[in-house]
Amino acid sequence: AAGARPDTPEGALQRLVAAGRSPADARELLAGALISPVLTAHPSEVRRKSVIDRIAAVSDLLDACDQTGATCDLAARDAGLRRQTTILWATRLVRQAGLVVQDEIDTVVSFLDRVFLHVAPAQLAGWRQRLEAPDLDEVNALGAELSLSGSMSAISPALRALAEASGDQSPHRADEPYRRALSEIYARLAATHPVLTGQPAPRAPSFAAKPYAGPDAFRADLALLQDSLVANHGAVFADDRLARLITAADVFGFHMATLDLRQNSDVHERVVADLLKVAGVSDDYAALDEAERLSILAAELASGRPLFNPWATYADETLKERAILQAAAEALRLFGPQAIRTHVVSKTDAASDLLEVYLLLREVGLYRPSDPAACPIQAAPLFETIDDLRAARPTLERLLAEPSALAVARARGVQEVMIGYSDSNKDGSYLTSTWELHEASRALKTVTDAAGLRLQLFHGRGGAVGRGGGSSFSAVLGQPQGTVAGRIRVTEQGEVIANKYGEPEVARRNLDALTCGVLLASLAPPPDAELTARHGPTLDRLSRASMSAYRALVYETDGFVDYFRAATPIAEIADLKIGSRPASRTASTAIEDLRAIPWVFSWSQSRVMLPGWFGFGSAVAELLDGGADMDELEAMNRDWSFFRTLIQNMEMVMAKADMTIARRYAALVPDRALAERIFASIQAEWNRTHAAVLAITGQTALLGSQPELDRLIRLRMPYVEPLNHVQIELIRRRRAGDDDPRVREGILLALNGVAAGLRNSG
Repeated sequence: AAGARPDTPEGALQRLVAAGRSPADARELLAGALISPVLTAHPSEVRRKSVIDRIAAVSDLLDACDQTGATCDLAARDAGLRRQTTILWATRLVRQAGLVVQDEIDTVVSFLDRVFLHVAPAQLAGWRQRLEAPDLDEVNALGAELSLSGSMSAISPALRALAEASGDQSPHRADEPYRRALSEIYARLAATHPVLTGQPAPRAPSFAAKPYAGPDAFRADLALLQDSLVANHGAVFADDRLARLITAADVFGFHMATLDLRQNSDVHERVVADLLKVAGVSDDYAALDEAERLSILAAELASGRPLFNPWATYADETLKERAILQAAAEALRLFGPQAIRTHVVSKTDAASDLLEVYLLLREVGLYRPSDPAACPIQAAPLFETIDDLRAARPTLERLLAEPSALAVARARGVQEVMIGYSDSNKDGSYLTSTWELHEASRALKTVTDAAGLRLQLFHGRGGAVGRGGGSSFSAVLGQPQGTVAGRIRVTEQGEVIANKYGEPEVARRNLDALTCGVLLASLAPPPDAELTARHGPTLDRLSRASMSAYRALVYETDGFVDYFRAATPIAEIADLKIGSRPASRTASTAIEDLRAIPWVFSWSQSRVMLPGWFGFGSAVAELLDGGADMDELEAMNRDWSFFRTLIQNMEMVMAKADMTIARRYAALVPDRALAERIFASIQAEWNRTHAAVLAITGQTALLGSQPELDRLIRLRMPYVEPLNHVQIELIRRRRAGDDDPRVREGILLALNGVAAGLRNSG
């Protein structure tokens, strides 16, 4: 359709054509693209899986009637809706027991099974149809039904051989080569099932067959059917169910979804130190400087001698980490090389943090010194804090100077790097985090370019703007020029998974939007490099001022920690049992040790939304006081996709804030003088930021250029606000010593409701 939205396939292709690109360019890019939403069961999804399942059942009933139209049995639909809503009404909304990791796995797998397995092949088929120009004569010739009898239509020799090798001896299918071939394929899949799962196939085959060695062999058999159909006037069949099955095999293999390994660099350091000490290589690895560590690691990676001695004694942590990597090796053996591709190292601040991973992989046979390029798992740094982002370039340069890491990267043609939005925000403000991520991405690309590699960025975004949330399409378009190039990975965390992928049609639209963003950012990118050169110095000044204002409040204001813990429901959130990890990394009450999710979630519940905007107003005021012109900020918002997305995300989060309600939360602080002092600082910064956003955008109200989003938020707020007031009163009672279990239950229900109403709240 003319003028279609750019985050739809039609709109994206229109933009590409207008930019001088062709559908063939898009087809070529997508053929080698990696567009990967990474489902992460973070503790920001407050709803129980039972509740999500019931909502999905209601949606399925409505969708079924939409699809059947006038033939829908309305009485049956209404009976089904009544049953599901009755079950939902009687279902407990909050958890009584804490989650364990298996619970989080089950939740994610349910989305893979119900949505992704069906949506992804159909979505890719739709893109193929848009990007290809079908031959009308062939479409006409193949429009009629064709018999698949071998006596009435030709088949390829390869397909004939597959059919003749089949164990299907039924006389009814003697001249039906495609069905006989499919019988063989099914029998081999059924034989593969117990090898992979330990369980028999749901439906036994009619004859025995040998299992597939891997998904490639299964895919090759399907391709034989497709090739024979296409070559013998059966493309009309090849392009339907069979094409979707082949796409599913390409995307999901036997493994269903690729897993990432992830561990903190401190854990690797302790494990490597333990192995080296027991082996007599180094008595105190942790005390060595970076150069000494790299020297030892390089020597070990060049040696085929394992460090682990099965008869020696090791720390429990060492044995646990080794067992994890042994399990990874077994998963790769059973499910193929796509099962696990990456080992993310959080808290990366040195190249040795990554080489330690390769050393541990060597211990389980996954890294071989004689053939490092064959290592199936790449170590990927995660740069999270502001300081680590600023040091990302030299860290990656030092890593790729090591032959072992460079060989692994060159074998796959890319070096993956994960960048964290949450901790960098908690460290230095939304504006500073966003700008430092932009600049780190540009710097990392210069490193991979110099090494002859492609950069593959893995964006560790959360649901809330304070953790990198917002429109995925806009976020991709706002990436530095050249850093997308057809490859991107993005975390989809917690409540975002159900919001974006809970229903097949919604999932398809979101996957399309992500694909459109990658296409446009890769083939028709906004002039980010030019605009960064022009406006970068201004962003630098804004960033420094924003970080200064933010840290002055959060890290340098006396009593701020006490205020935060009293004026938000952080203590009560710990009772919500929404994740398998504690709210803090340590027993400390310091902000530095608090995980980013409860930090953002707490400010969302209290309707301050502080991580999504604080510091921006002071930064703009300081810039203007220094002689800058508002005209430049207006031009940045108008012309620069990166800056416009930053402003729009800030608008969204501020539209969900409510300083009147926030003041009531501040009244929960026992020290009234402290409460007034800190809330006054927050209110003043809110006023400055609100005024700055309106001045830059030229609007009279927040979200003036996003009326649909404004309408949706306004529709939800009348339901959210009473829950905030209920929550405040119940928190006051509980903190005063009321131990009535109904008070605790009411707090958790209110937390649940506010989070659901705000949507991207954690």
